[in-house]
Amino acid sequence: MKILIVGGGGREHALAWKIHQNREVSAIYAAPGNAGIAEIAECIPLQVSDIAGLSRLAREKGIDLTIVGPELPLSLGIVDEFEAQGLAVFGPCREAVAIESSKVFAKRLMKENNIPTASYEVFSDPQKAKEYVRHIGRPLVIKADGLAAGKGVVICQQPEEALKAIELIMVKQVFGQAGKQIIIEEYLSGEEASFLAFTDGQSIIPLASSQDHKTVYDGDRGPNTGGMGAYSPAPVISEQMQQKIMTKIMAPAIEGLARLGITYRGVLYAGLMIQDNEPMLLEFNARFGDPETQTIIRRLETDLVLVIQKVLQTRLHEVRLDWRQEASTCVVLASAGYPDSYQSGKEIIGLEEAARVDGVVLFHAGTTRQEGRLLTSGGRVLGVSALGETIAESISRAYAAVAKISFEGMHYRKDIGQRALSRSLPKSRAA
Repeated sequence: MKILIVGGGGREHALAWKIHQNREVSAIYAAPGNAGIAEIAECIPLQVSDIAGLSRLAREKGIDLTIVGPELPLSLGIVDEFEAQGLAVFGPCREAVAIESSKVFAKRLMKENNIPTASYEVFSDPQKAKEYVRHIGRPLVIKADGLAAGKGVVICQQPEEALKAIELIMVKQVFGQAGKQIIIEEYLSGEEASFLAFTDGQSIIPLASSQDHKTVYDGDRGPNTGGMGAYSPAPVISEQMQQKIMTKIMAPAIEGLARLGITYRGVLYAGLMIQDNEPMLLEFNARFGDPETQTIIRRLETDLVLVIQKVLQTRLHEVRLDWRQEASTCVVLASAGYPDSYQSGKEIIGLEEAARVDGVVLFHAGTTRQEGRLLTSGGRVLGVSALGETIAESISRAYAAVAKISFEGMHYRKDIGQRALSRSLPKSRAA
């Protein structure tokens, strides 16, 4: 079997790493891939937005299954195009991806299906949005409607911050067309968690729970990023909480889309706020999370290719996901300046020594090789992933490996997983 992975980040490296363990897979291709993926796959220099080029590649290489990582090609209709050409592809269709690519569409879906979420208003006029902020005068969240690489959400404790966010998103258009419309919603307090599930449009099977760390600095300070680290399982997601999430959020979303004539196949990701022991939905994503995948995939014992095949065959009900009992932590190493402007081309050293730390696997994100040297090529550079018998042990191993890696300007959060340490975590709970 030949597999094509679309994307070139840490998430895609983690997927390639897992798929490489399947003995029936004869070849893995990645477009565009990165230096880490290149160790186990053939990397093709195609942009994820080049849908025609990717479909041509799949035909020329005789690809049996394509797995799409990032949201951009999904929003451009890569699944629709591949399916029209008779190519097997894993991910939701373009209509279904609106659950992520349009926050306005997603909020309306939530409202129509009684999914618990923050109250909100939609604005296409920046002046009206600013008037609303001045009138409300309390903590708010400003969200660009479209895709913004995980950076289009601004938490504003003061009205002045909200006014600045509106100016940046709608007037200065820092996210381009993604900011033509914005959502202003109430600020929710509580504990965040990530909840991912496989679905074939009928059955829904949750993955292991996890918790992301979105902001760039320790203590949840600074601007949002694509994610600075994650751990799994997340103690805040108890078995009872998981059932609430499935009943109140995941099932209503899939059923609500079906009533609109949209069949959702793929991974559905719910970003949650747990408030007073109740789940509140912050947002949906239409794909594997990053860096959540780098933690969850380390714990998954079930063959990933088998699960994906069952999704495509609408036979997900036949699948049972098995999980390692160990906990997993991933610490993201980023370039100085990320998530804003940053420099690339910095030499990375220490990876061989870091990889020798017990339980550690290194997932590349923004890396490239030039003349035998490993260099940075992105904002998020590496994901240092570690298993441990407990959350505390996985955290300790991850940071022990981080200490052996260096590149100019390397930045990382030093508090990944600290919330979990404040909770008791039964060792018997697998997911």
